[in-house]
Amino acid sequence: MNDATARAELEALFAAYERALMENDLDALHGFFWPSPQALRFGDGGASYGIDEIAAFRRGRAGGSPRRVLKDTRIVTFGPDHGVATTEFIREGEARTGRQTQVWVRFPVLGWRIVSAHVSLVATPAGA
Repeated sequence: MNDATARAELEALFAAYERALMENDLDALHGFFWPSPQALRFGDGGASYGIDEIAAFRRGRAGGSPRRVLKDTRIVTFGPDHGVATTEFIREGEARTGRQTQVWVRFPVLGWRIVSAHVSLVATPAGA
Protein backbone atom coordinates (compact mmCIF):
# COMPACT_ATOMS: atom_id res chain seq x y z
CA MET A 1 0.00 0.00 0.00
CA ASN A 2 1.16 3.54 -0.87
CA ASP A 3 4.05 2.55 -3.07
CA ALA A 4 6.09 5.77 -3.18
CA THR A 5 6.53 5.83 -6.96
CA ALA A 6 2.89 5.04 -7.76
CA ARG A 7 1.65 7.57 -5.23
CA ALA A 8 3.89 10.34 -6.59
CA GLU A 9 2.68 9.56 -10.12
CA LEU A 10 -0.97 9.72 -9.06
CA GLU A 11 -0.44 12.94 -7.11
CA ALA A 12 1.00 14.54 -10.25
CA LEU A 13 -1.81 13.17 -12.44
CA PHE A 14 -4.48 14.32 -10.00
CA ALA A 15 -2.99 17.84 -10.05
CA ALA A 16 -2.86 17.79 -13.86
CA TYR A 17 -6.48 16.62 -14.00
CA GLU A 18 -7.53 19.51 -11.73
CA ARG A 19 -5.66 22.02 -13.93
CA ALA A 20 -7.34 20.62 -17.05
CA LEU A 21 -10.73 20.76 -15.33
CA MET A 22 -10.28 24.40 -14.34
CA GLU A 23 -9.01 25.29 -17.85
CA ASN A 24 -11.80 23.25 -19.50
CA ASP A 25 -9.16 21.43 -21.56
CA LEU A 26 -11.47 18.84 -23.10
CA ASP A 27 -8.72 16.89 -24.87
CA ALA A 28 -6.72 16.53 -21.67
CA LEU A 29 -9.80 15.60 -19.62
CA HIS A 30 -10.76 12.96 -22.17
CA GLY A 31 -7.23 11.57 -22.05
CA PHE A 32 -7.34 10.94 -18.31
CA PHE A 33 -10.16 8.40 -18.67
CA TRP A 34 -9.92 4.77 -19.69
CA PRO A 35 -10.98 4.69 -23.37
CA SER A 36 -13.52 1.95 -22.82
CA PRO A 37 -17.29 1.48 -22.88
CA GLN A 38 -16.81 0.25 -19.29
CA ALA A 39 -15.46 3.58 -17.99
CA LEU A 40 -17.94 5.28 -15.66
CA ARG A 41 -18.62 8.77 -14.33
CA PHE A 42 -21.42 9.47 -11.86
CA GLY A 43 -22.33 13.10 -11.17
CA ASP A 44 -25.16 15.16 -9.76
CA GLY A 45 -26.49 15.64 -13.27
CA GLY A 46 -26.61 11.94 -14.12
CA ALA A 47 -24.41 9.06 -15.12
CA SER A 48 -22.07 8.67 -18.08
CA TYR A 49 -21.51 5.06 -19.09
CA GLY A 50 -18.48 4.61 -21.30
CA ILE A 51 -15.87 6.94 -22.71
CA ASP A 52 -18.18 8.27 -25.43
CA GLU A 53 -20.82 9.41 -22.92
CA ILE A 54 -18.14 10.89 -20.67
CA ALA A 55 -16.76 12.88 -23.62
CA ALA A 56 -20.28 13.98 -24.62
CA PHE A 57 -20.92 15.19 -21.07
CA ARG A 58 -17.74 17.28 -21.16
CA ARG A 59 -18.55 18.75 -24.60
CA GLY A 60 -22.09 19.61 -23.47
CA ARG A 61 -21.00 21.42 -20.31
CA ALA A 62 -21.12 25.07 -21.33
CA GLY A 63 -18.14 26.90 -19.87
CA GLY A 64 -16.75 23.82 -18.17
CA SER A 65 -16.64 23.10 -14.46
CA PRO A 66 -17.40 25.89 -11.98
CA ARG A 67 -14.29 27.24 -10.23
CA ARG A 68 -13.55 25.41 -7.02
CA VAL A 69 -11.15 25.06 -4.13
CA LEU A 70 -10.08 21.58 -3.03
CA LYS A 71 -9.75 20.45 0.56
CA ASP A 72 -8.69 17.25 2.28
CA THR A 73 -7.40 15.55 -0.88
CA ARG A 74 -6.20 12.01 -0.28
CA ILE A 75 -4.47 9.61 -2.62
CA VAL A 76 -3.96 5.98 -1.69
CA THR A 77 -2.31 3.37 -3.89
CA PHE A 78 -2.73 -0.37 -3.72
CA GLY A 79 0.36 -1.88 -5.28
CA PRO A 80 2.07 -0.25 -8.24
CA ASP A 81 -0.96 -0.18 -10.57
CA HIS A 82 -4.10 0.78 -8.61
CA GLY A 83 -5.08 3.86 -6.67
CA VAL A 84 -7.94 5.97 -5.40
CA ALA A 85 -8.03 9.76 -5.21
CA THR A 86 -10.65 11.48 -3.06
CA THR A 87 -11.22 15.13 -2.34
CA GLU A 88 -13.80 17.53 -1.07
CA PHE A 89 -14.32 20.88 -2.78
CA ILE A 90 -16.15 24.16 -2.52
CA ARG A 91 -17.45 25.69 -5.76
CA GLU A 92 -17.73 29.43 -6.22
CA GLY A 93 -21.25 30.54 -5.34
CA GLU A 94 -22.23 27.14 -3.92
CA ALA A 95 -23.06 26.58 -0.26
CA ARG A 96 -22.87 22.79 -0.51
CA THR A 97 -19.65 20.83 -0.18
CA GLY A 98 -18.68 18.68 -3.14
CA ARG A 99 -17.05 15.28 -3.04
CA GLN A 100 -15.07 13.54 -5.74
CA THR A 101 -13.68 10.04 -6.01
CA GLN A 102 -11.52 8.70 -8.82
CA VAL A 103 -10.43 5.08 -9.21
CA TRP A 104 -7.19 4.88 -11.20
CA VAL A 105 -5.61 1.85 -12.88
CA ARG A 106 -2.25 1.67 -14.65
CA PHE A 107 -2.64 -0.24 -17.93
CA PRO A 108 0.40 -1.80 -19.66
CA VAL A 109 0.10 0.28 -22.84
CA LEU A 110 -2.11 3.22 -21.80
CA GLY A 111 -0.53 4.05 -18.47
CA TRP A 112 -2.65 5.52 -15.65
CA ARG A 113 -6.34 6.07 -16.45
CA ILE A 114 -9.46 6.85 -14.44
CA VAL A 115 -11.78 3.85 -14.71
CA SER A 116 -14.50 5.17 -12.42
CA ALA A 117 -15.33 8.63 -11.08
CA HIS A 118 -18.04 9.96 -8.80
CA VAL A 119 -18.79 13.63 -8.14
CA SER A 120 -21.57 14.77 -5.83
CA LEU A 121 -22.72 17.74 -3.82
CA VAL A 122 -23.75 17.18 -0.22
CA ALA A 123 -27.09 18.65 0.81
CA THR A 124 -26.87 21.57 3.19
CA PRO A 125 -27.97 20.45 6.67
CA ALA A 126 -31.32 21.80 7.90
CA GLY A 127 -30.86 25.02 9.83
CA ALA A 128 -27.44 25.72 8.31
